[in-house]
Amino acid sequence: MKFLRFLWPFFVVAVFSFASTGRAGSEASSSTFSAAEIDAPRLEFAAESAYLFGFINSPRSYEIGAEFLTARVRWGLVQDDSWLRGYNQFYFTALAEPIFRGIENYYFGINFGLRYNFVRPNSRFVPYISGGVGLGWIDSHANIPGAQGQDFTFNILTAAGVSYRFNDRWKFNAGLLYQHLSNGGQTSPNPSLNLLGPQLGVTYSF
Repeated sequence: MKFLRFLWPFFVVAVFSFASTGRAGSEASSSTFSAAEIDAPRLEFAAESAYLFGFINSPRSYEIGAEFLTARVRWGLVQDDSWLRGYNQFYFTALAEPIFRGIENYYFGINFGLRYNFVRPNSRFVPYISGGVGLGWIDSHANIPGAQGQDFTFNILTAAGVSYRFNDRWKFNAGLLYQHLSNGGQTSPNPSLNLLGPQLGVTYSF
């Protein structure tokens, strides 16, 4: 199925996160840097916006706005003095996407995934990568060539970017987001959508 061919970004992030967690061991293990110095929040809430453009296989030009509300929970630390120094997060995202250009008009969904944050000592900048899978609903128009074949649709989100920490509570995020929408071959044809664009957001940490 087309949908399965696009699952690789999520699995790459998942494998990377499991490997780094295994390397980290427990948070209380001895290391060059302490958990306090790594400054990893246990819980975060983020509001993010993206503007996505269709590419690759869509027969129509798409432009989609994306609004995300995300909760992230810390899951494991890497505390040694290497490029892997940082922490994992598990996240849950609710998304609402008006379609400004395209056949359909809107998409609503949820997404679950993993995020890895690379933390360097004494730096306010925190690069990250993330990936997740989810599901949602689009106002499909199966009678129009190139439209989605049904309302129920899976989604994949993959992102890379950097956060800037203003203080202990607030961060600004900027990155590049890839999104894939598909019904997993439940209809034929199943054109799917591939979308790419910039993403900005703010995060509050606890």
